[in-house]
Amino acid sequence: MSFVKRAVGRMVHRWWAYVREAAAVTPAATGAYRFRSLGEGVCISFPQGAIFGEQWIEIGPHTLVGERVSISAGMGPGVDLGPDSIVRIGGGCSIGRGSHIVGHQSIDIGDDVFTGPYVYITDQNHVYDDPETPIGRQWPRNRPVSIGSGSWIGTGAIILPGTRIGRQSVVAGGAVVRGEFPDHSVIAGVPAKVVRRHSPGLGWHSPSAIARTPLSPPHPAGRPAPLS
Repeated sequence: MSFVKRAVGRMVHRWWAYVREAAAVTPAATGAYRFRSLGEGVCISFPQGAIFGEQWIEIGPHTLVGERVSISAGMGPGVDLGPDSIVRIGGGCSIGRGSHIVGHQSIDIGDDVFTGPYVYITDQNHVYDDPETPIGRQWPRNRPVSIGSGSWIGTGAIILPGTRIGRQSVVAGGAVVRGEFPDHSVIAGVPAKVVRRHSPGLGWHSPSAIARTPLSPPHPAGRPAPLS
């Protein structure tokens, strides 16, 4: 019996490996033609999550999209969203399994951006303008999202509408991010804030280090520098 189980197990694993390879979305696959742009070497792994609005989605070359990742443009399939792309993922990116990228106006992810699993990125949020109307029935509000090239987004992070993250930045796992953040930032917390930055001359430092930096170097022999 153990021999039969091992043989069946090998067959199942080989079959599943074949299915995963055959069902992945690549530039050579039939499904690639639905996208506005799918660069060379792109792989959207099988099984895929919910993917719709492909003609408003661009993915740059050599980007890997993990299993069960949902990428959508618009509220649902079959809606005309205008002439411009809405979700743009750069080249050389890696989108972790189970993540969701939900675009309605503009989501721009730069080159070489890596995410952990289960990251949520959206440019739309509910509003609370009318306290008497159920929140889910109020018309949502959109604000563009931008993630700079070379950044890393940790596991379970949530990127909310209106967020602009600079280049080469890190978002800690579980952070809830809204607002604008400069290049070379480490962003953490709920709500997220900059906890470290990199600046020329200071290297990596806490944001308050700049305020503590003297405006002019001390005079030789410990005497105060003369006023100019």
